[in-house]
Amino acid sequence: MENNANISDGEAPKPLRRALFIDRDGTLVVEPPVDYQLDSLEKFKFIPGVIRNLAFIAENLDFELVMVTNQDGLGTQSFPTEDFEPPHRLLLDTLSGEGITFDDIIIDTTFEHEHKPTRKPGTALLGKYTSGDYDLAGSFVIGDRLTDVMLARNLGAKAIFFCNNETGSKAVAEAGLTGSVALITDDWARISDFLRGGSRTARVVRNTNETKITIGIDLDGSGSCRISTGLGFFDHMLEQIGRHSGIDLDITVCGDLHVDEHHTIEDTAIALGDAIRIALGDKRGIERYGFMLPMDDCLCTVALDFGGRPWLVWNAEFHRERIGEMPTEMFLHFFKSLSDSARMNLYIEAQGTNEHHKIEGIFKALARAIKAAIRRDVFSYRLPSTKGTL
Repeated sequence: MENNANISDGEAPKPLRRALFIDRDGTLVVEPPVDYQLDSLEKFKFIPGVIRNLAFIAENLDFELVMVTNQDGLGTQSFPTEDFEPPHRLLLDTLSGEGITFDDIIIDTTFEHEHKPTRKPGTALLGKYTSGDYDLAGSFVIGDRLTDVMLARNLGAKAIFFCNNETGSKAVAEAGLTGSVALITDDWARISDFLRGGSRTARVVRNTNETKITIGIDLDGSGSCRISTGLGFFDHMLEQIGRHSGIDLDITVCGDLHVDEHHTIEDTAIALGDAIRIALGDKRGIERYGFMLPMDDCLCTVALDFGGRPWLVWNAEFHRERIGEMPTEMFLHFFKSLSDSARMNLYIEAQGTNEHHKIEGIFKALARAIKAAIRRDVFSYRLPSTKGTL
C-alpha cells in the first residue's frame, strides 16, 4: 500500500506536502534567445498568462511553490551577480504583488560541462524534498527543457513539459521519457486547469464475440487521432470528431466484418460514448451544452447536452445505400448508441443534396458541439446544474 502520511507513535498521521518545482527561464519569463542569460531589465518579459494562473494556483491549491533554476556561471565574470539581481528581483516583486511567493528558491550556478549533481536534473540541492515529508508522486516539475522532465523522473514526481504539444511529444518520446510526463502544453491556463481538475482521459476496452475494441481518449488533447476500424469511411468520420473537437482519439477495432458492418459501427459508438462519459468525470466547470456547421450545399445542426440523460432526435435522410463501406442506415444507429452510452441529449438535423457532405457535416458539427460543451473554466469550477449532479 502506498504511504501518504508520516506516522509516529502516539501522534496523528501527518499529511505529506506537495510541491510544484518550477523552472524560471522559459517557463516563468521568456528566455533570451541569444545568450540565454536574463541579465538586464531590457530582456525581461513574462510568459503570457503566467501571473493570472500562478496566482490562482497559489491561492486555491495546496502546492508549495519551489523555484528550481540553473544559472550558468552566476557570480563569475561571465555572469556577474549584479547583472542577475535586477531582473530576478523584478520577477519576485511582481509575482509577490499578485499573491505569489515561493516557499523556496534553489539556484544552481555551475556550468553544464561540469556535470555537478547539484545541477538539474540532479537532485543534490533538493534533499529537503526527498527526506520523506513530501508526496513526490503527487508533485510536479514544470519546465521547458528535457532536463526538467528528467528531474521529475529522478524525484519520483511527474513533469509538466512547458512546450508545444506536437514538438514536446516527439522530444519526450525520442528521449524515452513519456512515462514521466503528465502534461505537455505551452499554455499556463491549461496547466492551472490540469492542476485543479486533473487529467480528463479514459481508456475503454470492450471485447465481445463480435468485436474487440480499445479506445483511448484525452478531452484536453490537440486533435491527434490514430483510428483503425477496418472501415475506411468510418475511420474518416471518427477522425472528424477528434480533429474538430481537439480531442485526442486512439481507436482500434477488430470486428466481424465478414458478417457485415453493423457490430463494428454499433460497438464502436458504445465504447466511444463510454470513454467520453468516463473522461468527463463529475463534469464540474464544463459548459455542458454545445451547438451548426455549413458544408458546401449542406447545413448541419448538432445540439447536445451532457446532462446525464440519453435522448436522440434525428432529422436527416439519406438516399444512397452506402457511403464508402458504411451503410447509410447505420448513421442513425451510430448516433443513437453514442447518445445512450455517453448519456447525452443529441439533436441532429441535416439539409442538403450531397450525401457525403451531409454525413461529414454532421460528424464535424458533432465535434464542434462537443468542443463547446466540454470546455472547462478553471476559474468557475461549478457543476452546471441546479440538481447538484449530472
